[in-house]
Amino acid sequence: MIEAFLQYVFLQRAVYSAVLASIVCGIIGTIIIEKKLVMMSGGIAHTSFGGIGMGFFLKIEPIIGALIFSVLTAIGITTVRRRTNTNSDTLIGIFWAMGMALGILFIAFTPGYPPDISSYLFGDILTVTELDLKIMIALTGLVIFVIVALFNYWKAYLFDEEFSSVIGIKTIFLEYFLFVLIALAIVALIRVVGIILVIALLTIPPAIAKLFTFDLKKMILYAIFLGIVFSFLGLWISYQFNIASGASIILLAGLTYIAAVIIKRS
Repeated sequence: MIEAFLQYVFLQRAVYSAVLASIVCGIIGTIIIEKKLVMMSGGIAHTSFGGIGMGFFLKIEPIIGALIFSVLTAIGITTVRRRTNTNSDTLIGIFWAMGMALGILFIAFTPGYPPDISSYLFGDILTVTELDLKIMIALTGLVIFVIVALFNYWKAYLFDEEFSSVIGIKTIFLEYFLFVLIALAIVALIRVVGIILVIALLTIPPAIAKLFTFDLKKMILYAIFLGIVFSFLGLWISYQFNIASGASIILLAGLTYIAAVIIKRS
């Protein structure tokens, strides 16, 4: 594996993207767990499929299309929910279905042979391109900067939103900002584990971390570390046995969570 890493550029990109994805999922995933936004994240992830289809149709990078759709969906769900008091689950279901439907239509209308979308749905870390890596670096840097710069505000917002609003923290702005960050995290993870599995990598490492600590900083650091371990081991398993990398990473993470729960309760 080490020799292959030194020899093949695609493996180097895979390893770099795994580290970047783990950082993003550790940070944003911890916030998702604390704010109970798992289904919201899943809705944004599946809506991004519409952007991928649009990318193929317009002959632009599909990840750029996914980024546009994800951010617009995050803002759209938040705005509609606040102005209409519609249940979040209802909005998530609507946006989820519309995004998938638009993706299918865009791909159907794309001239020529139908594009291969399996790597976007189920992930293939070995197919990460240089452009994908640059996008992930930019998104990861932005996420780190925003969370570190506003860490105390995020901490207050996560644990007592009502009190935070009373003392003057702009919680509405933080809510919009958080959903945009979730959208960015999802886009950063799509090429690693795919739309179908992205929610697992966002939630499993932080969920394991929460079994052993309630300190927010420690949870984030533990989740990042676990994400890197799962990604590297999953990548090694997929390389050795020629199986899907995204599925390998998620199954490994899921089994580890089950083991951690058993150990914690014993």
